[in-house]
Amino acid sequence: MTNSDEIVDIVNEVDEVLCQVPKKEAHEKGLLHRTTISEIIDSQGRWVMVKQSSDRQDAGQYVSPVGGHVRAGETEDDALKREAMEECGLADFKFKFIGKRVFNRDVLNRHENHYFILYEIYSDKEIVINEESESYKLFTEQEIKDALKNTPEVFGAAFHFVVKMFYPRLLS
Repeated sequence: MTNSDEIVDIVNEVDEVLCQVPKKEAHEKGLLHRTTISEIIDSQGRWVMVKQSSDRQDAGQYVSPVGGHVRAGETEDDALKREAMEECGLADFKFKFIGKRVFNRDVLNRHENHYFILYEIYSDKEIVINEESESYKLFTEQEIKDALKNTPEVFGAAFHFVVKMFYPRLLS
């Protein structure tokens, strides 16, 4: 099964499952489906941000280091653990659920309609990125605030949404 053949749950705005379809179909039709997103924060309060590869949405911009689809029937916590391993090489970490919000936009010639499920992972372990990212960088909260104010284009649209919805303190 290829990545685009993965089956995802289609949900409504209150996260009730309506049906299941291949991820490719969900993207082609702009159907609302779940995606786990996670910030990784180390013991010094620094945030890990990854710079997206050139073939990805938000190419060349910093985004949350963990983000991926929840497979049909998979728990949100299990999807977080799977994605953290796939995208950052992390296992056996502490995490906290932060919240859920619908994020949709037009990107890469498609309408993305994602039900973001946001977590924070707390880890000092070395990050091992996959092909979806070209590099990573640690940011203090003050560095994120300064960049959001002075050079907002260094961050991708999805991260701007996460900040606006879940971390408004970073905008002050």
